[in-house]
Amino acid sequence: MTQQFYVSPEQLMKDRADFARKGIARGRSVVVVSCRDGIALVAENPSPSLHKIGEIYDKIAFAAVGKYNEFESLRQAGVRYADVRGYSYDREDVTARGLASVYAQSLGAVFTAEQKPFEVELAVAEVGSSPDEDHLYRLTFDGSIADENGFIVMGGQADKVSEAVAAGWQGELDFAGAIRLALAGLVADKETTTLPASAIEVAVLDRGSESSRGTRRAFRRLDDADITALLAEEN
Repeated sequence: MTQQFYVSPEQLMKDRADFARKGIARGRSVVVVSCRDGIALVAENPSPSLHKIGEIYDKIAFAAVGKYNEFESLRQAGVRYADVRGYSYDREDVTARGLASVYAQSLGAVFTAEQKPFEVELAVAEVGSSPDEDHLYRLTFDGSIADENGFIVMGGQADKVSEAVAAGWQGELDFAGAIRLALAGLVADKETTTLPASAIEVAVLDRGSESSRGTRRAFRRLDDADITALLAEEN
């Protein structure tokens, strides 16, 4: 009779964590920045249809790095959760904190019980009436959740990108300034000094959406022309 090899629980968890980290590091970075006008979400993503950034609910957005099929299934599950909760109770009961808690439970269950962990890292952002009321949550592959202040950087060379963003971040940035800062971070580990509009994906959660557009939906995706126009604005 053959005897199975024994692997300690500590080593098993370490191997799974290393596997997930390597997969996430291979992805292109995503930057989420809270600013005066709202929350800007910027991803290095040349694909026009396979989005890394998406809308979840009225004032809540989602961003991810890692394997597309895995984080897209999580995004869809988040939309279903938000729709059902908003319909069953009240739209104000749908919060980024509640959504992040659901994601954390799902990621934690997969990490501990399934054969392969999800190779993803997520950000859930909710825009408030002022920058102090913005909520940014970062979720890792093992279900860990962190309440971040000001900005989130995920994927790729996250340390270098985060260092560049931290050096220039301030709460009084407008959308143009926040997007410029995110782009400066995304090229921090590259030989180039800029990225074309076609190589990035940008969306915003507009703090003034309800008063300016008469709608409670704050999410707005920017096309290449919008990005170029914003970046052309004076500092």
